[in-house]
Amino acid sequence: MNDPRALPLTEGFFTVKDQIAPERLAAVEGVKPKGVVEVRRMMVGKDILMLHVFREKGLVDPVHKHMDHETVAYLIRGKLRLVIGGKEFIAGPGTSWIHPVGVEHFSEALEDCEQLEIKSPPRKTWVSE
Repeated sequence: MNDPRALPLTEGFFTVKDQIAPERLAAVEGVKPKGVVEVRRMMVGKDILMLHVFREKGLVDPVHKHMDHETVAYLIRGKLRLVIGGKEFIAGPGTSWIHPVGVEHFSEALEDCEQLEIKSPPRKTWVSE
């Protein structure tokens, strides 16, 4: 069976962020973000995906949910307002969070943000511009 959300595995054991072209997102789970968000596929394994994500200040990632994977994330720089399962908090550098399967979530970039996101199993949840 061919999974349209499957991603090709990364070749080799190492990647360098600046050598990976960013993909500007047009939609995530069918929902159009309001602002600029870019992802770089840092590493795609059989059971895991790591993304480097850039969110421009003002970006609003509207409410959506994922039904086929969970995501954990870690904020490297910036400030992000998150609402997950109806609970709101402000993330700063060094903060991590989870989007469990089926739980609605939302984010707003209060500053330019840079984060790592890990998805398991690996799924392409976005459409590029």
